[in-house]
Amino acid sequence: MEKVDFLATDGIELNGLLYKNETNTNKIIIAVHGMTSNCFKKRDDVIAKYANRNNIDYFCFNNRGSELAKYIRGKINGRKIKALGGMSYENVLESYNDVLGAIKKMLELGYKEIYLQGHSLGSTKVVYTYNKLLEENDLQILSTIKGMILLSLVDIPSVLKFFLKDKFESYVKLAEEKVEEGSQAEIMPKESFIHPVSAGTFLQYARDYKDFDFINIIEDENLEILNNISIPIFMRWGSVQELILQEAEQYSKNVRNIIKNKQADIDFIYGADHGYHGKEEILAEQIMKFLDKI
Repeated sequence: MEKVDFLATDGIELNGLLYKNETNTNKIIIAVHGMTSNCFKKRDDVIAKYANRNNIDYFCFNNRGSELAKYIRGKINGRKIKALGGMSYENVLESYNDVLGAIKKMLELGYKEIYLQGHSLGSTKVVYTYNKLLEENDLQILSTIKGMILLSLVDIPSVLKFFLKDKFESYVKLAEEKVEEGSQAEIMPKESFIHPVSAGTFLQYARDYKDFDFINIIEDENLEILNNISIPIFMRWGSVQELILQEAEQYSKNVRNIIKNKQADIDFIYGADHGYHGKEEILAEQIMKFLDKI
């Protein structure tokens, strides 16, 4: 395992951990963590171990949305910057620069076959990146992405509306007022979100989400974004403490019915929670079986 420093495509400095197996390989999983998270989880260690056994390297990295709050640094257009980052202040759409930067770094290191993996919000970022590449017709990069692993993909706007109920609109109005007065970095009331979040970021999840919310199976919205993915897809959820609005068995069945991809492996892991704590080995085994078929 080695630390790898690299740049997002807009110049932000990032780093991650590269797990290498004993023999050289041109295959690698690039893992994108979820909200407030990082690349130091047991889940990454276990999946990396299984991947290495199957002659696949594994790279997990800390994107600009890692942890709750931090400074992000870099050089944009020749000018050094230091700005608020972390989940509380991130712009989710900027994740494209992070994921693409990681892909380009791995290609630079000699890898030729890439499997994109995301967990929770990281899955959102992976799907958004893939669709952005399609939009830009970047066939060179797209040709290197051979499969997609989406763990606990979350419909954040629907979850927000469900839990906030009649308070949802009032929190949206409050966030709008803060942004209008130039206080977009001010933290919202703690009851408004699962984690401390700035007004600007809250608005992105609650109001300005059309570009990255694509699994609203209840209202059948934006599903074409998922159905744009033609490469093999692996999707899993847990059955307990998961951020979905239906039982995991029914939810995965519904998703299976709306995904047109014939190479999709969609299911849930009984007894697993949102982070797959204690079920990492089962998850890793299922991912490897999926990759073996590609």
